[in-house]
Order: sequence, then structure tokens, then C-alpha cells
Amino acid sequence: MSYSANRSYQEKRNYIRMKIEAPVDIEVTTNGERYNGICKELSGGGMLVEMDSTLPVGTKTKVSISSSHGHGPMLIANAEVTRVVAQPDSVSSSCLLGLQISEVLN
Repeated sequence: MSYSANRSYQEKRNYIRMKIEAPVDIEVTTNGERYNGICKELSGGGMLVEMDSTLPVGTKTKVSISSSHGHGPMLIANAEVTRVVAQPDSVSSSCLLGLQISEVLN
């Protein structure tokens, strides 16, 4: 039996997920609308972002993740919204967006 067969399902992803708490700026590429959120998870293929508003699945964006210490952008990439998850237990209207990175720009 190979090593990968022994790993749990979550560990069989192409990229390892990192838990982070970093500010993210999101710009919708079709109309230039801008949003702010917090990047909760980051991997080589995508990210999980918490925001106060939502974007439809399929929305193409340019994302810029900054350091939580105020440093310049750590990552700038083109990404597409692939899933939207509401948080019903939240008092605010925040939601989670799954974004797939299509191109790293820096």
C-alpha cells in the first residue's frame, strides 16, 4: 500500500492548506468593484476568504493578500469564485468564499 493511500481524504489534495488570518483585497475584473475580507486558508491552488458580502460563483477577481503586520502585498493573483458558504451562526452577514487561483501575478 502506498503512503498516499494511508492519508486521510483531506490530506490527498494537490496542495497543503495553510491556516492564516491575513487581509485580502478583492477586485471584480469585469466591473472594478472592490471588496475587503480576511483570508482564512491559503494553498497553492486557492484560498478561503471571509467577507461581509458575497460574490456569485464564477466571478473572476484579482486578489491581493497583505501581511497582517501592514506590509505590502504578499500575493497578487487572478482567482475565480468556486463556492459560497454562508455562516448561519454569525451575528453579522459574513460568508465564506472559496476562490481558485488561476494565475499568480507576482
